[in-house]
Order: sequence, then structure tokens, then C-alpha cells
Amino acid sequence: MSGTATDVMKRYRNGEIWDFENEMPTLARDVILGLDGGTTSTLCICIPLMPFSDDLPDPLPVLATAVAGCSNHNSVGAETAARETLEQVMAEALSKSGSNRSSVRAVCLAVSGVNHPTDQERILSWLRHMFPSHVKLFVENDAVAALASGTLGKLHGCVLIAGTGTIAYGFTEDGREARAAGAGPVLGDWGSGYGIAAQALTAVVKAHDGRGPQTMLTSDILRTIGLSSPDELVGWTYEDPSWARIAALAPVVVSCAEASDPVANKILQYSVQELAESVKAVVRRLNLCGQDGNDCFALVMVGGVLAANKRWDIGKEVVSCISKDYPGAYPIRPKVEPAMGAALLAWNYFKKQSENGLKC
Repeated sequence: MSGTATDVMKRYRNGEIWDFENEMPTLARDVILGLDGGTTSTLCICIPLMPFSDDLPDPLPVLATAVAGCSNHNSVGAETAARETLEQVMAEALSKSGSNRSSVRAVCLAVSGVNHPTDQERILSWLRHMFPSHVKLFVENDAVAALASGTLGKLHGCVLIAGTGTIAYGFTEDGREARAAGAGPVLGDWGSGYGIAAQALTAVVKAHDGRGPQTMLTSDILRTIGLSSPDELVGWTYEDPSWARIAALAPVVVSCAEASDPVANKILQYSVQELAESVKAVVRRLNLCGQDGNDCFALVMVGGVLAANKRWDIGKEVVSCISKDYPGAYPIRPKVEPAMGAALLAWNYFKKQSENGLKC
């Protein structure tokens, strides 16, 4: 879709966002939509409806992708804005693929901020008005799609997401689920990019006013954001306290820790402990480790905070910390996007419902 965000909103309100369907010939090809909506960006993937088989093609087929901004209603501050983003990105993916809503067989929206069945039902309600009645609709937390991206659509094991925010989410083979963290920065998503950066900004302020040790975080952060004095930090921070803007400073903290700054190093060590404890909490509640604590389970690692660095590898340290208690944890770094995980979830859900329908 072209045009400014205001143009998109106008087209949305006028129903014009789907006008491309009027100029499109009817296609026989069935498609699946998978959407991963986070606090930073939203990605939608359109894939063909693959044959029902346990063996997935490699590489997985992709007809089209579309990207938009934040779709977490807690972050953007308005559910209408989040909904417009979700509809925009789905319409764009279908348009690019040469498909329309009648071609869709299943949709899985995996969106951060979906924390309760009421959240799911609210989104399902407007999805039902958007798509024809034959379309199977599923709504999950974005962590579920992230897990599926590592297990190729099968929900068993635990995922740890550490990007702008953080959450640990797990499933057992019989469908039980549990989560830890993921409550947003106000309620303490420590270990996330936001949490790391917020602690670093606090350390700079403390060093400046004499409440904490001096740290190279001061010079490096000020240089990164173009300020000349820590006195300017308060204005910079509250001018736009969006989660992603603050979280973008996390790599600066890693660089300082790699340069042996003790304050930055302490922040990252604390973050490792917090991230590991989130996973351990999920493992304990679901007994993913088995009775003797040694059973194997997938630990899917997703998010920029967990990406490997030269010397200070947060992801590696988190796995090491978890493995001390649960040696059966085997880390998986997905080869596909969480949006593909959402598409595979939709395909799996649709496959199961279709097979169950044939048995009836």
C-alpha cells in the first residue's frame, strides 16, 4: 500500500483498503495468512495451502509478505490504530500475492498484547466481520508463533523472546500452556531490550548525580543519541518514551560490557538471570523436564537481545544458566520468521479441523 499513515487510515475508514479485490479475477488457489504483530513491527506472510502431510517442503513456499508498524494495542495506545495496522498488512499481503479474501482458508494472528481469552475474542470478533464465513480464524500471543517458527508449527517446548520486550511461553504435548514475564516495561520485563536500556539510562543518571559509579555508558549513550550532557537525558527520554526507542540503546550496553565496563556488565548479568528464570518458571509449571528433570525439550530462542555477539553472548549465557538445572533443554534458533510460524499454525489448525471433519 502506498501513501502516508493518514492516507491508509482514510482508506481503511472508507473501506477502500480492500478495493483491489474489485479488479482481481477469481482465483482457484487457496492461501493461508500468518501474521506476527509485535511492539516494533508487524509482518504478514501469505503461503499457498499445502497438501496435508507430515513432511513440509523445504524451502517453505511464500507467495507474498507485507510489513507495517506496531500492532500491540498496549503500545500504540489505541485499539483502533492497532486494528488498522493489522488489516492494512493483511490486505497488502493478499494484494501482492494476487489473492483475495475469498481465497483464504485460514488466518492466524499472533499479536503481542494478547494476554487473556477476552483479548482473543475481541480480535476474533472483528476478524469475523472482515473475512468470509468459511475462513478459519485463530488468534494467539506472538510468543506462540515464535515457538512454532522453531518447531515448524508444532506446539511443544518453550520459547524465549527477548527483543523490545520479553516473554517465555511453553506448551506440553497434551495442550497445557504456561507463560512468564511479558507484562510490559511498567511491570518489569527485565532482560528485554527495553529493560537493559532503561537500567543503563538509570545508571548514567546515577553516575552523573553521584549516586552510582562512573561508567562508559555515559559517553557512549550520549554520543549515540546526540546529546552533550546527562542533564539532557530527562528531556530526551520523556519526549518520546516509546518502548522501541528506548530498547534501541541495548546494543550500546552490550558494546560497553564487551569493553569491560563493570556497570554494563552487571546489567547484562542481571538480564541473563531474569531471562533464565522466566524459562525455568515455565518449565517447572509444565514439567517439561520430566520427573527426573532430565527430559529433553525444545527451547526456541527469538529476538535481537539473544543474537550472538562477539564476546558478550546473552543468548549463550541464558542457555548455560538454564542447562545447569535442566540439562535436557536444547536451544533452537529458528530459520524462519515468527510470521511463518503463525502461517504454519494456521495450516496445522486447518489440517486438524479438516481431518476431524472427515472422520465425523
